[in-house]
Amino acid sequence: MSDIVVQKIVRPERAVSGSWLEVIASNLDYHRATFLWKCEGLSDAQLRLRPVQSSALTLLGLMRHLQGVERAWFQRALAGATPRFFPYRTYATADGGEWYDESDPAPAKDVYADYLKACEESRQIFATVTTDLARIVPNPEFGDTDVRFVLAHVIEEYARHVGHADLLREAIDGAAGE
Repeated sequence: MSDIVVQKIVRPERAVSGSWLEVIASNLDYHRATFLWKCEGLSDAQLRLRPVQSSALTLLGLMRHLQGVERAWFQRALAGATPRFFPYRTYATADGGEWYDESDPAPAKDVYADYLKACEESRQIFATVTTDLARIVPNPEFGDTDVRFVLAHVIEEYARHVGHADLLREAIDGAAGE
């Protein structure tokens, strides 16, 4: 079907031994692929569904958020660069935060391409931003942290949102799996 946004996803094997950075990098790629696996085979319309009545979460909204996670933590926090975020529509949440407006008309294929680009940008700078794991990184959210904390936090973001994606996908079409 031509309206399918995310085609077949093959999750990579995770390194279960090796250097700490090899294990972290492989786990990041595994979680990235697991998130996409939850989106696999769905159309633009399905990625926009809000199948949980008490929540505004959608798979497409999570994809927008995760591109932001990639750029904010790898480019801004670790590389000290100014990321170029796709101009998605956002709104202020009740707690003063910000979330992606689900009425944003950007086609899901464009959001998917942007997410893949953000992940690739993170992979490209990974080696340069992880040469000193004890390096202190200014962090307005948590206070000053070291590089290890930032990497663990990105995995935490993925773990949380892959769980959300799992529930959303099951509610959309019954597809379930680890």
